[in-house]
Amino acid sequence: MKYSKKDIFNISNFVSMLRVLLVMPTAYFLSGINEVEYYRIIVVLFFVGAYLTDLLDGFLARKLNQITEFGKIIDPLADKIFVIMIVFQLFWMKEIPEYYFWIIILRDVIIFTGGIFVSKIIGKVLPSNLLGKITVASIAAFLLAVVCGVQKIEWLYGILLNLSIFLSFASVIGYGIRAYENIKWIKENKNV
Repeated sequence: MKYSKKDIFNISNFVSMLRVLLVMPTAYFLSGINEVEYYRIIVVLFFVGAYLTDLLDGFLARKLNQITEFGKIIDPLADKIFVIMIVFQLFWMKEIPEYYFWIIILRDVIIFTGGIFVSKIIGKVLPSNLLGKITVASIAAFLLAVVCGVQKIEWLYGILLNLSIFLSFASVIGYGIRAYENIKWIKENKNV
C-alpha cells in the first residue's frame, strides 16, 4: 500500500506518534519504581498521557476527517509499542508472571502479522473493534494496577490478571473470525 503525504503527515497521526515518544521516559521511570517511590506517580502520569493521546488521535481523525489507512496502522501500533515496553519492563523486574509476558507478546505478534497478511489480501487495514479496545484497556488496567502495587491485594490482582488473559485470547479469536469473514467476502465479491 502506498500512502500520500497527506495520509501520513496529519495532526491525528502526530498525536499517535507522541504516544510512541512516551515509551522511553516511561521505561526509564518504570525501571526505578522500587527505588524511588515518586517514580510510580510519574509512570502513572505517563500512562494517563498515553491514554489521552489514544483518545485524542481518534477524536481528531474523525473531527478533522483524517481517517486514513496509515492512521489505522500507526494508532494500534503505537498502543502495541507502549504496552509491549511496559510488559517487557515489568517482566524484567519480576513484577508479572512469565506466562503473562508471553501471552501478551504472542497476542500482539499474531494480530500484527495477521493484520499484514489480511491487508495484503483485502487491500485495506482491518480497523480496531470494540473487543480489541476493551482488551487493550484491560491489559492497561492490569499493568497500571501492578505499577500501583495491586499485588498486595490478591483477589483484585487475580481478577485483573485473569480478565486481561481471557480477553487476550478472545480478541485473537475475534480478530481471526473478522479476518476470515473479510477475506471470504473479498473472494466472493471479486468477480461481481
